[in-house]
Amino acid sequence: MSNIDKDVVEDFGREWSRFDQEGVSTDELEKIFSEYFSVFPWDSLPENAVGFDLGCGSGRWARFCSTKVGSLHCIDPSEAALAVAEKKLEHTGNCSFHLAGVDEIPLEDSSMDFGYSLGVLHHIPDTGRGLKCCIEKLKPNAPFLLYLYYALDNKPLWFRLLWKMSDLFRHVISSLPYPLKSLSCQLIALFIYLPLATLASVAERFGMKVDNFPLSIYRNKSFYTMRTDALDRFGTRLEKRFSRKEIEEMMIASGLENINFRTEAPYWCAVGFRRNVA
Repeated sequence: MSNIDKDVVEDFGREWSRFDQEGVSTDELEKIFSEYFSVFPWDSLPENAVGFDLGCGSGRWARFCSTKVGSLHCIDPSEAALAVAEKKLEHTGNCSFHLAGVDEIPLEDSSMDFGYSLGVLHHIPDTGRGLKCCIEKLKPNAPFLLYLYYALDNKPLWFRLLWKMSDLFRHVISSLPYPLKSLSCQLIALFIYLPLATLASVAERFGMKVDNFPLSIYRNKSFYTMRTDALDRFGTRLEKRFSRKEIEEMMIASGLENINFRTEAPYWCAVGFRRNVA
């Protein structure tokens, strides 16, 4: 069976067409990129390294990664998203684009010097199988950076219960016709994300620890990013969450070793290296 949800792909195509990230400053995007890639071993890559971005979306991370490597394969199952990425990255000269899902990556096995997939594999039916498909493309000892939605396993019980309540709204909103879904998510960004992020920012200025404030991660981010992420979070029908232990076990089962987790938000961003293939 195809390891892809066509409705989810269609929704993300619409999302990246509307939120192509041109409304976000380069400084903000680069800061977020640096957070995701803080555990990535750039120094271990060979000269002119060749790698891939699985689920490249609008190309917002490929934009920065492409400046650090020899060439980058940008892969996405959405024609609309890929069109946005091609336009954004046309000036790079070292990016190629592939319309494909995770189970049909058009690259030779054991051919890539690195790979990454950020915020993608939790939106497919079989996350573990999808991860294995990615790792098969890596050379032995090549690094792979992974970010999956986490199961709030480092948060207090009240925080997890609050999330469960919000997830009930996601199930309802994500099933709406797209215009209503989009409008609902924009209202959530305006009346929930923005006030809570502002509250966290003010509390931090007064010396309070805000790690467990809901949506505190957005206290230093633009409203554009909040709008994008609200649509991502509440507009997506298929979403999975994994604990740190589950992510580590999945990475090991896929063929990775020497796994290293980021210990700050975004949780649980992790990198592993492909085991030697006999």
